[in-house]
Amino acid sequence: MRAVLDIVVIVLDLYVWLLIASAILSWLVAFNVVNTRNQFVSAVAEFLYRITEPVLRPIRNVMPNLGGLDISPIIVILIILFIQRVIAYYIYPNVI
Repeated sequence: MRAVLDIVVIVLDLYVWLLIASAILSWLVAFNVVNTRNQFVSAVAEFLYRITEPVLRPIRNVMPNLGGLDISPIIVILIILFIQRVIAYYIYPNVI
């Protein structure tokens, strides 16, 4: 059972990094640092969008409009960190 919890924590860590990469790539595209006409950049952007958008969309729907500022990735990262702490401090010590 501990192995399953370790895998869950690793997957959550990986998802945090995907959220960070998605946010950074969206900034780079918005400021015209990278061009989405490049096939590789377009493929990476599409992958990150498809992976992160199902989690971010419900949070964006609940949050008020803050103009051009999108803090939904920060909220998701905080939720993931909370889940990891609950696993580490409450679930993991009680598993045989």
